[in-house]
Amino acid sequence: MTKIKAIFFDIDGTIRSFKTKTIPENTVNTLKKLKEQGIKIFIATGRAPFHTTFLNDLLDFKFDGYITINGQYCYLENGEVLNDKILSQEDIKNVLPYFKENKIACDFALLDGAFMNLKNSRVKWLEDELGDPERFKEDPLAYDKAISEKIYQLNVFVSEEEEAGFLAYMPTSKAARWTTHFTDVIPKDGGKNTGIDAVIAHFGIKLEETMAFGDGGNDIDMLKHAGIGVAMGNAGENVKEIADYITTSVDDDGITNALKHFNVI
Repeated sequence: MTKIKAIFFDIDGTIRSFKTKTIPENTVNTLKKLKEQGIKIFIATGRAPFHTTFLNDLLDFKFDGYITINGQYCYLENGEVLNDKILSQEDIKNVLPYFKENKIACDFALLDGAFMNLKNSRVKWLEDELGDPERFKEDPLAYDKAISEKIYQLNVFVSEEEEAGFLAYMPTSKAARWTTHFTDVIPKDGGKNTGIDAVIAHFGIKLEETMAFGDGGNDIDMLKHAGIGVAMGNAGENVKEIADYITTSVDDDGITNALKHFNVI
């Protein structure tokens, strides 16, 4: 087997448990072991940079880099930026009237924060899942700010069946869904896979020397792209179908078990 030199980890449902709202001790120890072995480890998340800082409170070490906002903004531990791309401003202008008319909740992601047009039960569900009851607040200026600010991603709170309605107004964007309650929206040529490419190009690592772990729909492109794509036991069926290997859940030492399976640790 090709020696693995870089591993990419989703956060929620992959290294962080939805049940306990923290990173299991076994997973923490395994991540440390990877670093000790000289394997580079990276976060690959739909979260924006400001919403990953909690990792500093849970871990006494740093990842080598971060693929954030589903590949829209990628940077190294030293702060060097490898990828920086925003959503089409034309797409955003086009879709805002549709959000207003249909009372669709949307969170607009910036690098250093986010703002929301309205809050409903689907939004409350996500706050509960993230263990952050104050994460989302309605902003009366949301529609004005959506046009003037640099928007990296939308979190649109619609069902899968409702996606086509608003995406018709966003021809250069695509949905990257990981839950039934909402979908991430990023550029059509974006994704965590583009973040992997930016990272390995910087370090001179071959794609076949990479692994990736994930559990949601927004991880599919990444898992298909990496040398070895691992789906967590708690992943959706659409994720498991495309994975090279299905491990146990995040709460049942899924990261460790997969790495042992492939003799990485």
